[in-house]
Amino acid sequence: MEYKSIRAKKVYEEVADSLLEMLKTGVLKQGDKLDSVDRMAVHFNVSRSTIREALSGLRAKGIVETRQGEGTYITKFDPSTFSIPIETGLLMNQEDIKELNEVRKILEVGAARSATIHHQLEDLKPMEEALLAMEQANGEGMIGEQADLDFHMAVADATHNQMLINLVRSVSDTMVMSMRETRRLLWQSEEGMTSLLREHQLIFEAIKSRQMDLADKNMLSHLLEVEKAQSKYLDLGE
Repeated sequence: MEYKSIRAKKVYEEVADSLLEMLKTGVLKQGDKLDSVDRMAVHFNVSRSTIREALSGLRAKGIVETRQGEGTYITKFDPSTFSIPIETGLLMNQEDIKELNEVRKILEVGAARSATIHHQLEDLKPMEEALLAMEQANGEGMIGEQADLDFHMAVADATHNQMLINLVRSVSDTMVMSMRETRRLLWQSEEGMTSLLREHQLIFEAIKSRQMDLADKNMLSHLLEVEKAQSKYLDLGE
């Protein structure tokens, strides 16, 4: 007889499932604003980073959205989707990851090239802010990961191509959740942090100076390095 192994839930998954249960029972409804990260951390008796991870999972599934300077809101309510635990929709096999990486290279290398052509002066500021946040992360994985995502989205925004922006956002959100542990590998050492920061700086400098070939070369080089780290992670059997 074969027995299926039991996978222990992580704390952020329990928090996400609890929020989903509040949706199912009507405590939370579409359009509702969630409490602040600090208040939810107190309510659930967990760390703020755990709350952020739970919200990232819900955001990746399109259940919540974070509005800059306003907070986090419930965006949709479909009871038929809530029979599936939050983590189920985020698990990906190796073939999925390979395909996602391929899509990401196609989209983001193209976005970097397009951004060199179409960016305006004000488009550079969000990239600079993301780079500064990455530099100041000091080993804080969640902060570094968010700054990383913010940078890539700022590059997409600088293309002023709404369809491309939406596509990159969709892929980036999925990558953040499906490869969260891999990103942590990249941020857990000083050498890794320095290398990642430099890769992003090179992309920024090429975009700022409107060097198209260098921008797509630097973006591709960065994504290939991320892919290498992912391969090492998978080889560990995580």
